[in-house]
Amino acid sequence: MPDSASPRGSVATDWHYGAYVDVGYVGNFNFPDNHLWRSRTTAFNHNELSPNMGLAYVRKDSSALSRWGMELGFQGGRDTEEFAFLVGERRVDGSDVLRHVHRANVSYLAPVGNGLTITAGLFNSLMGYESLYAKDNASYTRSWIADNTPYMMFGVNAQYLVSEDLTVSAFVVNSYYHLAHPNDLPSYGGRWIWKTTPRLTLIQTLYGGPDQTQTALEFWRVYGNHIVEWKGDDVTVAASFDIGTESIAGQPGNPRTFVMGGNMVVRWHITGPWAVALRPEFYWDRNGRWTGSEQFVKAITSTVEYKLPYKWTNMVVRAEHRYDDSTGTGGGFFKNGGIRPDVVSLAREQHLLLLGVLVSFDSP
Repeated sequence: MPDSASPRGSVATDWHYGAYVDVGYVGNFNFPDNHLWRSRTTAFNHNELSPNMGLAYVRKDSSALSRWGMELGFQGGRDTEEFAFLVGERRVDGSDVLRHVHRANVSYLAPVGNGLTITAGLFNSLMGYESLYAKDNASYTRSWIADNTPYMMFGVNAQYLVSEDLTVSAFVVNSYYHLAHPNDLPSYGGRWIWKTTPRLTLIQTLYGGPDQTQTALEFWRVYGNHIVEWKGDDVTVAASFDIGTESIAGQPGNPRTFVMGGNMVVRWHITGPWAVALRPEFYWDRNGRWTGSEQFVKAITSTVEYKLPYKWTNMVVRAEHRYDDSTGTGGGFFKNGGIRPDVVSLAREQHLLLLGVLVSFDSP
């Protein structure tokens, strides 16, 4: 799961810094003329060597000994180009520059009960299991629900450690996607994390807010993210299920859109540097509100990983096969050859075979 900021209690005050580079080659057997993965925002450049991500950061943890914390980081690469918008959404001014900000926030661990951490600024999303950064995930490519929920949030969140097993959070953010600007009103949400056993964790995040120029309550977007994770000594199994809805203003009848998706991630550390992962998934965008196309997608991803750690540096090499099947009125993936020079052809299925090299440097 992405490294969401959380109350750190007795963790000693410390400064951390690091850097990360992600370069991959995604072979698409449809050989699309435009080299693009339709309806996706990460690892979407195909059949060419792609610098997908590079970042550098500095972070200070908050603790009972030093209650103020901060994060600041900058990033670049193809995965930063379209990750913070839905199709056709109005963007904030300067979004092409702001997309290069990795994190930018301050936090304070208040001496309230077991610990209340308040964070303001640009922080890691409190919604979703997978990260924008491939190094934090079991697979190189992200799932469909990951690419269509926020990887970052801009606003304020408060997280309270009710007990060692339960953390509750509330947030107020500028929008569903932090670089979208549909209006000037905020959105709201909450999350709870319950560690039911030492190995089993349940997480639920709920979001609600106005994500159109029409801000009446009937047009608010409502979205729910649900996660179950079991961690063994060498095997991790996680299941995610998302569901969302929104009525569209300005269209005849104000149609209600609907989206639903789910996946299961199974990662097995075989021995030493070797690990494998499998992720079956589905995604149904009934009205095309989230992906821009009315489609139902089924996919399965298989990953082999080899890790080469050295002191503060960690290099991960991943080989991956992915199969996607998209049906529905707007379903399909780009392929070689167009119907006309100005009209692309679509294929129902898509096979990807890729190699990714992920190099990270993190201070202890």
